[in-house]
Amino acid sequence: MPLLEIKQTKKLTIICSLEESTAIQVEQYAAFVTASPDDVVNKALEYTFGKDSEFQKYRSANPKGTGTLRIKKPAAGATGAPRGPKPGAASAKTSASL
Repeated sequence: MPLLEIKQTKKLTIICSLEESTAIQVEQYAAFVTASPDDVVNKALEYTFGKDSEFQKYRSANPKGTGTLRIKKPAAGATGAPRGPKPGAASAKTSASL
């Protein structure tokens, strides 16, 4: 029997804004606990949600989200190739306008 139980969980990339002071503290806390800022935010939210009994009652009465979370979708066909204009595209455009 393994000593560690590793759970694979689905992760989403979301877009959110933080106040500058909060973002700085997230980075500082991540350095303090030797974790990624993503893990710090995730665990802080899990902790808060678990401790808030009124929120737990709300969740029971409203099991579905409102659908306002902005989820970043992965780029279709992402190959890791550099993006931007193709080499020579600017010179061809300049020649055509002369």
